Amino acid sequence: MIITVNVDCTPKELRTFLGLPDVAPMQKAVMDELERRMLESMEHMSPASMMREWFTPSGTMQQAMMNLFQAGRMQTSSDARQAADEDS
Repeated sequence: MIITVNVDCTPKELRTFLGLPDVAPMQKAVMDELERRMLESMEHMSPASMMREWFTPSGTMQQAMMNLFQAGRMQTSSDARQAADEDS
């Protein structure tokens, strides 16, 4: 014996019938928060803010460049001292 049952209902009606919770408000809240965070982070990725970060005296990029130059200078001066000691 084969029984076929056709049910014509919307997903919301089926969730209600099965006793599943309505997650639409939670999903909307999560999506709103995600959108807010994405829009907030876009401000940091604008060309103007990137240029400001790279070229201001207090920028981390300038400090990194200074550290790089200082490390190179220290290496060069130690190599020069070492060469002078070997020549003596």
